[in-house]
This record gives sequence, structure tokens and C-alpha cells, in this order.
Amino acid sequence: MKRFWILLLILLLLTVSGVLWWKKGLQPANPSDKSEKVFVVKLGAGLKQISNELKESGLIKDPIVFFLLVKKTGMDTRFQAGDFRLSPSSSAFDIADTLTHGTLDVWVTIPEGKRAGEIGDTLKQKIPTFQEDWRKTLQENEGYLFPDTYLVPKDATITQVVSMMRNNFDIKYKTLAGTNSSLTQNQVVILASLIEREAKYASDRPLVASVLLNRIELGMPLQIDATVQYALGYQANERVWWKKSLSLADLKLNSPYNTYTHNNLPPAPISNPGISTLQAVIAPAKTDFIFYISDSTGHNHYAKTLDEHNANIKKYGL
Repeated sequence: MKRFWILLLILLLLTVSGVLWWKKGLQPANPSDKSEKVFVVKLGAGLKQISNELKESGLIKDPIVFFLLVKKTGMDTRFQAGDFRLSPSSSAFDIADTLTHGTLDVWVTIPEGKRAGEIGDTLKQKIPTFQEDWRKTLQENEGYLFPDTYLVPKDATITQVVSMMRNNFDIKYKTLAGTNSSLTQNQVVILASLIEREAKYASDRPLVASVLLNRIELGMPLQIDATVQYALGYQANERVWWKKSLSLADLKLNSPYNTYTHNNLPPAPISNPGISTLQAVIAPAKTDFIFYISDSTGHNHYAKTLDEHNANIKKYGL
């Protein structure tokens, strides 16, 4: 009987301690501190990571209590990525609730190879302050809108957005290393913008770069469909920025971007290339290839002569 009462007392003490621990963990980290801090929830961050970072930032008392609270209420399924203004004087529940809405900024992802028009569509969907005249500024910076994931203020201006992307481009471009010093930066970007549309796989990019550079050296037209697609612009009937199938008439389009009728590079980039494609232009493969085609899986096949190229066309059913 004595052992029973001892165990009961221990259980009671544990229960009381647990309740006190729980209540304490729900209280504000610092009730007297009314200041606000900007807290960033990273893309893909898990609840455990968020809980620990809130504790490290002095915004909650106990990360375990916060974790259990959020799991119990199901709020973790509604957490948003972005940044929030949080105060140490807020309770754990209020902080959790804030993380489900009201981000100051939004995460915007720009994939490699997108043109300014497509980036404009993404910004229109994500940024409340988007205006249609942003598209003109984006177009003017084609090629230098570096593909990446950005935390963009909801009240951003187009100047801020472009500045973020161009600054990122400048930083990344300085990391490139290679031997192709005969090209200007703009030529590198133009070539990379073409390769981004022509090479689906990373292993093909230095090879496509080699083909294009070889054709330029020989004075041959580049004959890249993507340049014609770019010149044709948005296809309202298909609802795409890149026309799916080009006709013979399309290939005769009177445009400086048409690399079937003009031997030189297009006057400006046609997409916004990523770092690996820029690197492929700076350090291209050394080959004698002057032709390539893509098979149904997107892999390229290369040839040194027209006969080899025609054999590839026959072999891969194109």
C-alpha cells in the first residue's frame, strides 16, 4: 500500500510538472519586449527546424512545446514560406497562427531558360503590385534575369525585382572559369540563351556550345528553331510563349532573330540562362561537330558532316 501511494505521488508530481512545463512553454518568450523581428521561414523548412530557429531568435520559450502545439492544432499544414514580423511578447499560439498567413514577402522561383514574357507571367501570379508595364523592363533585361528562387517583397517595384535578379547574375557570372575569352559577356549570354533552349541535359550543353561556335567560325547560319519561336512571340491559340511546331513560312520570318536567314547571333538573348549553361559557353567542348538533332527523349546526337547528320535523322526518325 505504501508503494502505491508513493507511485501515485510521483505520478501526480509528474503531471503537475508537465502541466506547468506546457503552460510555461506557451507563454511569450519576453512579455515586456514589444519589438518586432523579421523571421524567415525558408522554402522546404520542416516544423522541427522552424521551432528551433524560433527559439534561437528568442521568439518562443520552448521549441518542443511549440512543435507539439502546432502538431496538435494542425497549423503546420498551413505554414507559409516567407518572412514575418514576430514579437517576443506574443504567445506561442499567436506566433504559430501568424506563420499561417500574412507573409511580408513571397518566394518566387524562376526556372532556367524562361523568357521575359514567362517571367512576367510568374510575377503577375505571385506579386500583388505587378503592373503590365513591368513586361517592358523585363524585356529590356532579357538574358540577365538570373534563374533562381527569390524572396520578393509583396510591395516590390519592378526596379527592385530586376535589381535582385541582375545583382545575382553579376555575382554568379564572376564565378565562371574557362578558356573562351574571345567572346564578350553579351555574346556569352546570347549563346547561353540559345543553348538553354536547345540542350535538355547538362551533358549536352558544352557539346551544343561547340557546335554553335564551330558554325560561327565557319560562317554558317545557326539554324536554331528557338530563335524563330522567340521572334514569333506569344501564341494566343496555343497559350504558350514558344510555338510548338514551326512551319516553312515561319522559318522564312523576316526578323533579325531568325537564325535560318541570318548568319550572325541574334541581336539579344532569347531566354535567361542558368550558371551551368553560361559555363558551357565559357568552357565549351572541343569538337569538329557542326550538326546535331534531338531524339524523342531530348538527347542530342552530333555529326561532323551533312551525310552523318542525315544518317542521324534517318536513325532517330526525325
